[in-house]
Amino acid sequence: MLLLAAAPLAAQPAAPALPAEAGAPTEAATLPYAATVVPTGVEALDGPLTDASRLIRLAEEAPVDAYGLVARALGEPPLLDAVLRAEGYWAGRIEVRIAGTPADAPGLAQRLVAAPPAGPIPVEVRVTPGPRYSLRRITLRPDGPAAAAAVAALGVPEGLAPGDPARSGPVLDAEAGLLDRLRMAGYPLAAVVDREVLVNHEAQAMDVTWLLAPGPQARFAPPQIAGETAVNPRLLARITNRLAGEPYAPATQEATRRQLLALGAFDSVRARAGDRLDEAGRLPVTFTVSDRPRNAAGATLAYETNFGPSATVYYERRNLFGNAELLRLEASASRLGGETEDNNYRIGANLRRPGLFDGRTSLVLDAAMLRERLDAYDRDAVTASALLERPFGNRWVLQSGPTFETGRIGRDGNLEPFTLAGLVMGARYDGTNDPLDPRRGLRGTISVVPYADIAEGGGFVRAIGTLRSYFDLTGSGGSVFALRGTLGSLVGADRAVPLDKRFYAGGGGSVRGYAYQSIGPRDSRNRPNGGSSLVEGSVELRQRLSGAFGMVAFLDAGSVGQQETPSFEEVRLGAGLGVRYATAIGPLRLDLAIPLNKQSGDDGYGLYVGLGQAF
Repeated sequence: MLLLAAAPLAAQPAAPALPAEAGAPTEAATLPYAATVVPTGVEALDGPLTDASRLIRLAEEAPVDAYGLVARALGEPPLLDAVLRAEGYWAGRIEVRIAGTPADAPGLAQRLVAAPPAGPIPVEVRVTPGPRYSLRRITLRPDGPAAAAAVAALGVPEGLAPGDPARSGPVLDAEAGLLDRLRMAGYPLAAVVDREVLVNHEAQAMDVTWLLAPGPQARFAPPQIAGETAVNPRLLARITNRLAGEPYAPATQEATRRQLLALGAFDSVRARAGDRLDEAGRLPVTFTVSDRPRNAAGATLAYETNFGPSATVYYERRNLFGNAELLRLEASASRLGGETEDNNYRIGANLRRPGLFDGRTSLVLDAAMLRERLDAYDRDAVTASALLERPFGNRWVLQSGPTFETGRIGRDGNLEPFTLAGLVMGARYDGTNDPLDPRRGLRGTISVVPYADIAEGGGFVRAIGTLRSYFDLTGSGGSVFALRGTLGSLVGADRAVPLDKRFYAGGGGSVRGYAYQSIGPRDSRNRPNGGSSLVEGSVELRQRLSGAFGMVAFLDAGSVGQQETPSFEEVRLGAGLGVRYATAIGPLRLDLAIPLNKQSGDDGYGLYVGLGQAF
């Protein structure tokens, strides 16, 4: 039986340069050549072999003379042999021929110099893979008695099994997985002392043995903050000190890094665990932070067929008072395509103060002055709210706090005063893979707000919830199936509920193809009157076409009822196609939709332009 130590599983180094042949001239003319890799008969090998070939890759970009060509050809077999071994072919043969002559033939370079061919020199690389070897024995050994229990708990390396092809990639992946599992079990200094790979050419099999050193289990030491930052160090310590004394776990360390990043004051936060324990047997960890620019400004534009363009400008001041506060001032205008008296305006300020109490709670203050001139109602109002937000886990955020608004609302210039006070109770869930352009996962929101009518007495409860789901049909994000559903209800409501708190449907973020707020009950003048319940649904198929461009086909539906219980009567349908262009801040969106069962007075189509997916 013949046992040979296999070549290292890591990437092979480039072949050493060969000395120039005796008698080679100091300067020689370059010889163009055309290299090909003859198909091996194993389709999965042909592409990787061609990609790994230096002869093919350098033929155009790095011309050589006859001596350089021979040296390059002699350096080709080790590169391609690494490809064969990566796929489990450990007895392959590689031959390179230059103009039909083996590359290692004596005097080949001199002959090419003496009689150069008229055209490109043909260079043929012939690879004979041989049999594909399989894994036979997979063994884990501890580096000492103290490590035996930890290594035994690992069981069989993930992704490897006897009988699998003897490919180097899965072996290296399994090794990384073993270290990850040891670290997740609380061994921060886990290491591979030795990896022994033996290839038995007679049995066409490979045995792999790892010698593992888990090291000691440890807890986190009080973390350190590195990097220049203007954020209050006491705020940062409030977040990071929760890590001190916790059992080492990569997930715990990553959660703390994400909490620092969620403050919104940093461009980046990097976590680095120490490579040795401190005197108390704890693991040091350092978070290196980099501040975001203190000031930012921007603008967004959108367009809707029925009402023309809209625009928003904003200014942000980050780390306002040194505690990662974010102040955002914003002004927006919409319905700019009609008469001046029909334009809508809003001026608002939002201040977010993170890191309160246990370091996880944020205070969000919001105030705005607005003027709305809509088909459903006219409103002039001042609004304000003070909400507390706290994440739970990595996906949930709960929100609660008082809200207040006062102003005048009505129609046809007859605006009546109103004053409402409410208590916001809401939750958000985000299990998607991308906040700007999700391709898989779930996202949901729910909001329940009891309102008290300060001026008229009485009250009502407004509740609305939305669930979105995304399915990656191809696994590559090229085809995405997206669903959205919304339910809303006014509990304890009567016709005294202010017009803006009633439910409406229609528009770019609702049922495309219909005018904004146009779906639902109408008054005697065929104007939207709002309802006490809402049902909406959307289906989209998002298909990437080429590069940043994509297409969307969609169907939207919506119904507004007059009772508290959501009604599926009088459902309005809209369908259409859209174009998407991917950017770093989300896709640019152009949608064209038509109403499938339009109401009296509805237009025949709707065109929508904006930033971000419709949902």
